[in-house]
Amino acid sequence: MEEVKAIYAELARRPVERACTALAECCQFRRTGLTPYLTRGEALVAARGVRAAGKKAIAERADGACPMLHPVSGKCTIYADRPFGCRTHFCEAAGGPYARGEVVDLIRRLEAIDARLGGDGARRLPLAVAAALDEHG
Repeated sequence: MEEVKAIYAELARRPVERACTALAECCQFRRTGLTPYLTRGEALVAARGVRAAGKKAIAERADGACPMLHPVSGKCTIYADRPFGCRTHFCEAAGGPYARGEVVDLIRRLEAIDARLGGDGARRLPLAVAAALDEHG
């Protein structure tokens, strides 16, 4: 998990100009038609964040929003442990996704961690995090 966090820290040090307005539009998966996919390492980090937020499980929401989006405040409950896709602002409100060339080296590192952990490729956020929570209770 520390290797995944190191990748997140490296991403934060890269000077990519973004215009995120913190409206959580990208967290509205059904509305946008976009859901982040997580590697096994990312799912384990996100699951740690879920547990730190006092939850033992997550479930897909009836409104189609991210299960880690607080229903009242609209804030991410695992912000410090949020996945790579959330960090690279895949939504239009933040200016669209990072250019793949800007982050492909980090993506490859996440994929290599996935392989070492016995993962089988990236999975939809709700499924990936739920599986990591089930596995590590």
